[in-house]
Amino acid sequence: MKYGIAIKYSKLVMVFYLCMGFIAPPVFAASSKTDLEIIQILIKESIAAYPGVCPCPYSIMRSGRRCGKFSAHTKPGGEEPLCYDTDVTAKMIARYRSR
Repeated sequence: MKYGIAIKYSKLVMVFYLCMGFIAPPVFAASSKTDLEIIQILIKESIAAYPGVCPCPYSIMRSGRRCGKFSAHTKPGGEEPLCYDTDVTAKMIARYRSR
């Protein structure tokens, strides 16, 4: 009889936490992000995945100066990291939401 009450109590506590928002199911986490939040995430992931030092014009070289025209973003061909909001397409946002 003691275990039955404990199980009912633990289920009640879990429901309470879900209702209060303390525990967010992972399904809701990705879909609740705005497009702007997703864009920022995609840009950060893209910059982090770039193997070199200068993915974007606003990145800083080892010398302490901005990369500018030496960045991968401004050079034609090769790597194309996402640096600006305009680099992210609606298709990329949809792909992120479907993860």
